[in-house]
Amino acid sequence: MPKNFLFTSESVSEGHPDKVADRISDTVLDAFLGSDPYARVACETLVTTNRVVIAGEVGMNAKKMGARAPMLKATGRGKPKINKPLIEKLTRAAIKDIGYAQDGFHWKNAKVEILLHGQSADIAQGVDAKDNKDEGAGDQGIMFGYATDETPELMPAPLQYSHNILSALAAARHSGKEKMLEPDAKSQVTLRYENGKPVGCTAVVVSTQHNAKVDQDDVREIVRPYVEKVLPKGWMPANEHFYVNPTGNFVIGGPDGDTGLTGRKIIVDTYGGAAPHGGGAFSGKDPTKVDRSAAYAARYLAKNVVAAGLAERCLIQLAYAIGVAYPLSVYVDTFGTGKVDEAKLAKILPQLMSLSPRGIREHLGLNKPIYARTTAYGHFGRTPDSKGGFSWEKLDLVKELKGAF
Repeated sequence: MPKNFLFTSESVSEGHPDKVADRISDTVLDAFLGSDPYARVACETLVTTNRVVIAGEVGMNAKKMGARAPMLKATGRGKPKINKPLIEKLTRAAIKDIGYAQDGFHWKNAKVEILLHGQSADIAQGVDAKDNKDEGAGDQGIMFGYATDETPELMPAPLQYSHNILSALAAARHSGKEKMLEPDAKSQVTLRYENGKPVGCTAVVVSTQHNAKVDQDDVREIVRPYVEKVLPKGWMPANEHFYVNPTGNFVIGGPDGDTGLTGRKIIVDTYGGAAPHGGGAFSGKDPTKVDRSAAYAARYLAKNVVAAGLAERCLIQLAYAIGVAYPLSVYVDTFGTGKVDEAKLAKILPQLMSLSPRGIREHLGLNKPIYARTTAYGHFGRTPDSKGGFSWEKLDLVKELKGAF
């Protein structure tokens, strides 16, 4: 890898059409997991001008049933009945929370179509535990986890700053401080690296939807202080490389301006292109789907390796086969920054945490309604919360890793 280079990552806001779709899909997932921690959910959402289409496969009490479950029937004792009216209500609440009350996409007026049905029995029989068979992976695939010491969050700096810019603008919009801003937005940050470390920012791009009453010069000055606050002191790029709404106008936005689909922002969700991605999206999938849970596990392990001081950068790849409990391979790469043998690390990590779907779910506490909060500003580099959210960001393996070496 070159030591001196420029690297760029982008982020998108909670109001980006694809993120609206992600939010709705994970809101549906949370509803099912809140009623039955072992529900099976694979939910996809499409959003466009005043229309939301929700489709996919669901199954309640999946741990016990092991077959095609009745759609939207069983619920836990004392839990709300998960039916179409409730899903529509939760969908409208999510859209309202993001901030959409526009003519072309309004939380109250949009038509919501729900096309969920039961999970395939063929898939269920491979995934469910039975007799001496442990719970298998919900699909084949490869998953990657990555960590780097570039930022306190152990995330790639260009992506973390891109997330932080949009998160700050969204907070100001929600608080009422910046009333001219609307929900849809994108950011992009280019950093200069010397000897493999970020040392400055050469360009920032922010495109943000805005009220028609404000001109572009005003939008630029609204955005500027938030960028300056996020970037390290002295890193603000030259004025000619600070781009705000380069098209000149951004009034029509969100699903009214561009169709959104679940799972189309997987690089934004992960590492901003600084590390590989296996290709599987996260949102709308329950934790038996290793696209999601194993990617969380790989990040958890990589982050703990870096936090333990065993490497400055760490990439972990896990590979699974549908219906098979344990990964087919565990690969570790520390890019020449490791202080321990990578092959030994690859053997020790599965000893510290079971990498079967069941082991991952139980270790990280993933059978909870914790997913809607992940859909904007990245699934990684976040702060673990008291209700179990972002448990894969914990550093509770550091002591064991240090002891192992």
